Amino acid sequence: MATDVSLAQLKLWGQKWRWYERNSLPWNRARIQWEFVRREAFARWPIHGDVLAALREGRLEVGRHTLFEPGVWLTAPGAARIRIGAGTFLNMGVMVAALQLVEIGEHCMFANGCFISDSSHRFDDPVAPVPWQGFTSKGPTRIEDNVWCGVHVVVTSGVTIGRRSVIGANSVVTTDIPPYSIAAGVPARVLRTIEYPARG
Repeated sequence: MATDVSLAQLKLWGQKWRWYERNSLPWNRARIQWEFVRREAFARWPIHGDVLAALREGRLEVGRHTLFEPGVWLTAPGAARIRIGAGTFLNMGVMVAALQLVEIGEHCMFANGCFISDSSHRFDDPVAPVPWQGFTSKGPTRIEDNVWCGVHVVVTSGVTIGRRSVIGANSVVTTDIPPYSIAAGVPARVLRTIEYPARG
């Protein structure tokens, strides 16, 4: 096993550290928290992704009283955008990945380990390594107000989940879910419509 480390290897390691661990730098951590203070939102540490630049450039929009639990990962490279409405709760290990646009409404809840994206890895080139093939998208992913996603729900590219719907744990949402639905499964299917008792 080689024990010598070249200057080039050290530089490469340093570049990767600055990219992947930049949020852990004390000044960046303080700046990120300040951006959340300005929005009347709160993020528990650690938070992953290029959050500071996305907030400052308007690519990441976070509503009032939004809460991020530890380990939330947000990625919106280039011109991609993520919009998260007021009062929404992202639990531990939730990842939101945008290639174009991911919109999450107000007062939504995402349990541990949910994954929401508007894209997927390409794998159609038989020669190029899969990690180098880039991404493909079916369009924006939209989650309307008051949606609750259970543990480890995956929401895929180009779908809309209608308001006040509930998605069962470990489900994979590959098609639109109408408002007021309870859906579950792989792929997720509507099990029933939520009915509310008459008031008055």
